[in-house]
Amino acid sequence: MSEQETENRFEFLKGDKVLWMVILVISIFSIFPVYSASSNLEYIVNNGTTTGHVIKHMFFVVLGLGIMRLVGTVKYEYIGKLSSILLGLMVILLIVTMFTGQTIDGASASRWLKIPGTPISFQPSSFAFLMLIIYLCRYLTKKITRERLPIENILYIFGPILLVFVLVAKDNGSTALMILMVSVIVLVIGQLHWKYIAGFISASFVAIVLFLIIALNTSLIGGNRVHTWMSRVETFTSSKAKTADVNDESVKAKNYQVMQAKAAIVHGGITGMGPGKSALKQMLPQSASDFIFAVIVEEYGVIGAIFLISMYLIMIIRIVMIASKMPAFFGSLLVLSLGVMIFIQLAVNIAVAVNLIPVTGQPLPLISYGGTSMLVTYLQLGIILNISSRIQIYDEEGMGKRQSIAEINDIA
Repeated sequence: MSEQETENRFEFLKGDKVLWMVILVISIFSIFPVYSASSNLEYIVNNGTTTGHVIKHMFFVVLGLGIMRLVGTVKYEYIGKLSSILLGLMVILLIVTMFTGQTIDGASASRWLKIPGTPISFQPSSFAFLMLIIYLCRYLTKKITRERLPIENILYIFGPILLVFVLVAKDNGSTALMILMVSVIVLVIGQLHWKYIAGFISASFVAIVLFLIIALNTSLIGGNRVHTWMSRVETFTSSKAKTADVNDESVKAKNYQVMQAKAAIVHGGITGMGPGKSALKQMLPQSASDFIFAVIVEEYGVIGAIFLISMYLIMIIRIVMIASKMPAFFGSLLVLSLGVMIFIQLAVNIAVAVNLIPVTGQPLPLISYGGTSMLVTYLQLGIILNISSRIQIYDEEGMGKRQSIAEINDIA
């Protein structure tokens, strides 16, 4: 074995080096706004200490980086083959969460499932979302050899999507909508016939309308959060209406989160107040998670926001480049699909902070305080880096830029 081969074998940062560097920069940067914003949990929510929260966040950063590297040692094809089993397991956990779910850190929805005998809780919906997308990518690749029968699409594509959507929607409407949105994008990228996609969108729209009607007018769906969703939409539309009375106390109460976020962003100015010097973090609900972007802008200013967004843009660009260079259809589809998941979550979080869309509970990738969302993002990036490390291997094996049908099926 040559010296070069030995070096490559034990190389730690396997995969796209630029993507690795961006992930490390964002991960290290996340410690500072979390340390500042988590004081809200200590003094307002009366949950733990600021030091304890930042240590916990650092633990998840290190754990996430470790998981990301560990994923790089497993062939991504194996992950695809296990996705159906893992998706089934996540569905079971979602059902269990519906009956035994808990709330944490002042949240109002029972989205967390506690591991028996431990203080550890996690959100099965995040893992179910990831497993669903991996499953769809593999199925679309595996069955690319022929026209699928309508019953196959219903049972093996639309069925799993709607099942996960229904199980998640009761307590996490924003994530449920993202599941539908990303799934449709995956179906488009995966070259499913347009008539099936159009039919699925139509059926999903009807199902959502029926769900809202039943939830709002009956007690058949107990413990749902539909009224909360409707209130958030009404609050958003009222804040945008030119005729809204900004001095109305009820309007102020409903728009409290958005008003505090906008005030924090304006207060930051060009250069920001400085690390840890946010004046509004104590008055901003969920300042360490859902609204952490507003805290970042207040403390680091427009310059800091541009730097962070630039890091995310480089990440997305590298993901697209990896997908374009990957000759294996399954690998390329999976990279693009995971990139779409990360981009939409990023866009939604920032859009909420600047009041472009109604308030949701989506964290800022790799930044927001919270174990489950962070680990899922690291897992996504680990798979992407895994696939990027295989590009050179495929080139060395002489695989062309386009695969034959036999190669596609073998990969999937």
